[in-house]
Amino acid sequence: MLRVGLLGAGRIGAVHAKTISAHPGSRLDAVADVVVENAQSLSAEFGAEARSVNAVIDDPSIDAVLVATSTNTHSDLIEAATSAGKAVLCEKPVDLSLRRAVACQKAANASGQPVMIGFNRRFDPNFRALKSALQADEIGKAELLSITSFDPAPPPVEYIKVSGGLFRDMMIHDFDMAQYLLDGLPETVMATGTSLVDPEIGAAGDVDTAVVTLTYADGRIAAIKNSRRAAFGYDQRIEVLGASGMLQAGNVLENSLVKSTAQGVTGAKPTYFFLERYMAAYQAEWAEFVDAVVTQRPVPVTLDDGVAALAMAEAATLSKAQGRPVQLTEVYSGAT
Repeated sequence: MLRVGLLGAGRIGAVHAKTISAHPGSRLDAVADVVVENAQSLSAEFGAEARSVNAVIDDPSIDAVLVATSTNTHSDLIEAATSAGKAVLCEKPVDLSLRRAVACQKAANASGQPVMIGFNRRFDPNFRALKSALQADEIGKAELLSITSFDPAPPPVEYIKVSGGLFRDMMIHDFDMAQYLLDGLPETVMATGTSLVDPEIGAAGDVDTAVVTLTYADGRIAAIKNSRRAAFGYDQRIEVLGASGMLQAGNVLENSLVKSTAQGVTGAKPTYFFLERYMAAYQAEWAEFVDAVVTQRPVPVTLDDGVAALAMAEAATLSKAQGRPVQLTEVYSGAT
């Protein structure tokens, strides 16, 4: 039985508390949060104990920690937990600073402890089916990847101000999906973005509508589209054009009913938000983390993967600011 400490008792922490407690091979022992009342409430719900972060990390009986705290704490907590001999599953991103993330990568790798980054979309059944079809060479070599990721509504501006920006906070999932599906990193990143959804987001120095083009050494191209607003729901689609065909993974709908009449054909909207859309992915993510730790196999999404996705986000941020393509090696060289 894997004994687990949860760091962070906010919205995503509550999701993880549920998955940890539901898995037969893990037990939620402790919950910590800067808002003590949140830790107490969540721990009471799942039969755990509310403790401080240091108490969780220093407890030798806890085998693993799940980091679901604010992004600016991720690197510090990864380093502290791995130094204490614990396995770690940390929510994305590794850090808001690529330089800090690279330093964390070196320290955690030196500890020898497994660190998995929470890119839960890799575990979505539809996206996994697409990946399996690519691996089976069902459409030949992938040549053009298109990723659409639209949120139903923007988060509060106060969140935007501390999020690190759309590329680090939102599109980072899509950067990871690109490296997952295309088995590698691009040479260049070109980004454009604007604020169309909420002028306050632009005033805060961020964008809410963006397109990024990734270009690979062998000529492959990936196009990523993000928006903080989609009136019809949570829009999550992937399309891959290959040498001999196409693969598409569409939206998960509220239901599968389709009504066809003389007036037209109508169906349900996409599920409204990520909690409904990706709950199965969160469950699969945790199950694979537990299996990897217990069997001492490599985790499926490594800290190196997390640093790579952050490098693409940093390149996109630089590209948007300077209006030019950015070589990925540029941002890596500045962070080491």
